[in-house]
Amino acid sequence: MNVTKPLPQFDPRSVPVLGIDDHLANVPQQNLSVAALRARFLNPPAWTPEHSIEKRFGNRVPTAAAVLMPLVMRDELMLLLTLRSAHLSTHSGQIALPGGRSDATDRDAIHTALREAHEEIGLPHEHLEVLGTLPIYVTGTAYIVTPVVALVRPGFELIPNPHEVADVFEVPLAYLMNPANHRRHEMEFDGATRQWLSMPYLDASVRPNAAQSTERFIWGATAGMLRNLYRFLIA
Repeated sequence: MNVTKPLPQFDPRSVPVLGIDDHLANVPQQNLSVAALRARFLNPPAWTPEHSIEKRFGNRVPTAAAVLMPLVMRDELMLLLTLRSAHLSTHSGQIALPGGRSDATDRDAIHTALREAHEEIGLPHEHLEVLGTLPIYVTGTAYIVTPVVALVRPGFELIPNPHEVADVFEVPLAYLMNPANHRRHEMEFDGATRQWLSMPYLDASVRPNAAQSTERFIWGATAGMLRNLYRFLIA
């Protein structure tokens, strides 16, 4: 019988920070240009992903999935992220890359990522330039995820699906590719030690006239895949 253990209910912000990776090299700004990213994916270096497989929760049947890393070409590259709706069965209320499980009719992981991004937030295909994919990332909930990296030409209009997405926002790629903003966490659950990264971002665009910014707490699988992008760009 396939029994899935309930996921832990906790606030990831409450888990202590073990360390901040400010000892690691920052990705140089010139490596974060549109031209540099195109060249990097055309001629990828030898590199090894840092995060690949999370420890499982229960024995859920593995499911193929894909996410899109949409890099919007503004004055600097901005990563488009979503805040998942609070009522979803998995990863509810978390910050995520647009994406989801593969359908039988999908041609490949790229097709899955583009289809899901359009269904979730209305991101139009004609504004996208796919650069390539990163190695698969297996989540604790048994999703076998292929990250698809794409450039996004500005001028699009998003139509978020309110059933799946509570908010859509952008974070500078340079911020995410600076390991001084990467924090390491650890907790015990179900007899196992589980570790993950977080990349908290203070978003002043939400309340530009307020005294405080809104914290976008990027963590878990999304942070792990972004760390792999960092390793790919710094290699």
